[in-house]
Amino acid sequence: MTSRLTAKGAATRQRIIEGAATVIRERGLVDTTLDDIRAHTATSKSQLFHYFPGGREDLLLAVASHEAARVLSDQQPHLGDLSSWQAWQRWRDAVVDRYREQGPRCPLGVLTSELSRTTPGAQAVTRELLSAWQADITAGIRSMQDQGEIPASLDAEQAAAALLAGIQGGVSILMATGSLTHLEAVLDLGIAQLRTELSSPSVPYGT
Repeated sequence: MTSRLTAKGAATRQRIIEGAATVIRERGLVDTTLDDIRAHTATSKSQLFHYFPGGREDLLLAVASHEAARVLSDQQPHLGDLSSWQAWQRWRDAVVDRYREQGPRCPLGVLTSELSRTTPGAQAVTRELLSAWQADITAGIRSMQDQGEIPASLDAEQAAAALLAGIQGGVSILMATGSLTHLEAVLDLGIAQLRTELSSPSVPYGT
């Protein structure tokens, strides 16, 4: 769809997606209707269905993709340059700040949960998000290995996977309780574990 749009059409479609994301963040998915989104974005019904032929499902999937991109962009530029321990700390703070601002309501989680019952597209959005996130963390670990700050014997992909799994667990607890404690703990201990790997390379990651 987007590949066939003119520059103006693509901009209009993106404006609708961003407007819909704003409404869903403010009201929640259950209380948001297409009429609400149309009113907020000053979009006619025919225009909405022109850009999203599948109606609500198409629009929500596009919003989910938008929210997934925000998860990563909110961590930049730190996530893309984990080349010093100071950079890792700045990334840690950016992640915590992001979820502190978001609070217990997770638009992406709500969207993918709603869509996963009807479309595999939502699962693809989540897979792509986690894959890109893990790849950046892995690249950061390898950068520190190249500098001799983390032993080369450490499996960078496995360590990144473990840290990301911990982050997701912390986010899930935040959604359930409103507390950032577990997210902060897993980031602090995960980074501390990476820093101590050099002095104890025989200790498996995560023990």
